[in-house]
Amino acid sequence: MTTPALDSTIRRQPTRRNVELLLLVFAWGIGLLGTLQVGWAIGREPDTGLWVTSGVVGLLALVTHLIVRFRAPYADPIMLPVATLLTILGLVMIYRIDVAAARRAELNGNPLPTPDVYSQLTWFTVAVILFCAVLILLRDHRVLQRYTYTLGLLGLVLLVLPLAPVIGTTVNGATLWIRIGGLSFQPAEMAKILLTIFFAGYLVEKRDSLALVRTKVLGLGLPRLKDLGPLVVAWLVSLGVLIFERDLGTSLLFFGLFVAMLYIATQRRSWLVIGGVLFLGGAVLAYYLFGHVRLRVMVWLDPWTYATDEGYQIVQSLFGLANGGILGAGIGQGFPNLVPFANTDFIVAALGEELGVTGLIALLLLYAILIERGLRTAISVRDPFGQLIAAGLSITLALQVFVIVGGVTRLIPLTGLTTPFLSYGGSSLIANWIIVALLLRISDRARRPAATTIAPDEALTQVVRRV
Repeated sequence: MTTPALDSTIRRQPTRRNVELLLLVFAWGIGLLGTLQVGWAIGREPDTGLWVTSGVVGLLALVTHLIVRFRAPYADPIMLPVATLLTILGLVMIYRIDVAAARRAELNGNPLPTPDVYSQLTWFTVAVILFCAVLILLRDHRVLQRYTYTLGLLGLVLLVLPLAPVIGTTVNGATLWIRIGGLSFQPAEMAKILLTIFFAGYLVEKRDSLALVRTKVLGLGLPRLKDLGPLVVAWLVSLGVLIFERDLGTSLLFFGLFVAMLYIATQRRSWLVIGGVLFLGGAVLAYYLFGHVRLRVMVWLDPWTYATDEGYQIVQSLFGLANGGILGAGIGQGFPNLVPFANTDFIVAALGEELGVTGLIALLLLYAILIERGLRTAISVRDPFGQLIAAGLSITLALQVFVIVGGVTRLIPLTGLTTPFLSYGGSSLIANWIIVALLLRISDRARRPAATTIAPDEALTQVVRRV
């Protein structure tokens, strides 16, 4: 029971929802200006469809805000606007690529292709519905700890589901998709969320034994031999994904996530060293045993030798980035349609051409802000399970951004992961919006004002000394 004074203190605690609403309006305005700029660049006047689409996007952003305002009032006010802005920028760029594809079809006398932006908008609607469902149904993130092993098993099933006969589908050499009827889905996107929850629950339970040090080598404390089992299992599973599904990106994401969460849970640098050794060993093994891995490394080292076949995509991407320069060619002024799969794997290259290096830096800063707010949530939440979930989900986003941007800019070999929120595709968009919902739920718990201690003179009872 709280006193009126305590209730008053809690009510005065700012929720900063109005700041969130203002930032959402700003994000929507940037998207509207970007869409209008595409039309102005090609000499097209705004039509009814553009205003209707912009209105739908604004309505979806407003719905997410209202759900957060009433179901998670103390949640971080920055994460939702940043995720919304990234999604809107993705919609603008997909629309830009649709326009370029339509003009190219007109010049070649081909039938006009179906615009992808409306499909992406549909997936955004589904993502918002699931975002709202998570915040409404999940009142406390700690409930998920009860289902640690169930969610882990389900995550592994989703990870290997593309290998199933009939429904498994291979696209561009990688077996990542399942197709049921006319609907295709990439189950690894949902698997990363379920496995993050499993890792968090497992590490909370086993963190004391995993942190034990029995021997030291060169000043580095090594865990007990029997405690190496989970790391070896994660390494073997990631190698299995690489071998059987030919999915280098998911393999790297899965293993890197587990090692990072293991280090956060135990604070032992030895796990990072052992994980790094296993990663290097697996990389060398994969290079010598599997031709598709070797080909990607060779294209990465010298794309110009393969510029007309396997390296065509990365070479066109580098040409586009070079054309953009520092300030970019301008929205609607570049040639993103010359890069194969520009709206999926290489949407960062398309944005880099039209926004330049300056725009790419701004884009990376948006991701950095989102990841930083997630890690801040991990630090501020009180329970270890919530800390590991928030840290794991933030690391998942960070690894995805590093892998895809590093691949597009030739920092590392291409892996095939999608850019969070930006790339065309429903699986990735839905999974990333669920991640935002979980982070907001944990943030609401972390930022919610704690009960204030009642002063002795406000207590309802008094201790009477016996005389």
